[in-house]
Amino acid sequence: MIGTTWLRFLAILATPFAAAAQAQEAAKPALQLELNAVQPSDKGCRFTFVVNNGLGVDLTRVAYELALFDDAGSVDRLTVLAFKEMPAGKTKVSRFDIAGVDCGKVGRVLINEATECAGSGIEPAACMRDLKTSTRTSVGFGL
Repeated sequence: MIGTTWLRFLAILATPFAAAAQAQEAAKPALQLELNAVQPSDKGCRFTFVVNNGLGVDLTRVAYELALFDDAGSVDRLTVLAFKEMPAGKTKVSRFDIAGVDCGKVGRVLINEATECAGSGIEPAACMRDLKTSTRTSVGFGL
């Protein structure tokens, strides 16, 4: 059996490595996509996203297929949102009205796949691989 002192010693040794790994992950270039607001609109439900292109290259076209789940956990629909151009280092706001969606019944939004990821020197897989998601809403959002 390993003693408590030995476990504490191992934890102390591991701490710098864990911190370094977290710092390296945080410094990795990323395309940050935040679900900022979900609000009723004349057409149905308006989804507002804040996007920051931290990949270091201009993106000429980015689109994602999203799965919208209802509050019971069932997939309500799949839809593709085209974010258009995303200059390197730029933060921008994009809004999408999705017809026939009741905002109050949206429980979760899942990014299913990148249907487009284009730009000079960009690997098509980067728009999913280097995507970081967050939400400021009560709606679950992510990969």
